[in-house]
Amino acid sequence: MAQTHASKALQKIQVHEAECALRYESIHERLESGQKRFDKLERMIWGIYPLMVTSLLGIMAAVWFK
Repeated sequence: MAQTHASKALQKIQVHEAECALRYESIHERLESGQKRFDKLERMIWGIYPLMVTSLLGIMAAVWFK
């Protein structure tokens, strides 16, 4: 009886581990896709900085030479 109970417990643990492996793989894939989106946003933000600096310099030049 003890062997049967132990083997059932081991089987349940193995099934649980397999399910967790699938979940972790899914989580990893979602994190990877999120990282790609974050990288895209970061590039967009860095692309805005030159525009902001140029605009600020243009406004300062317009005020200064008025």
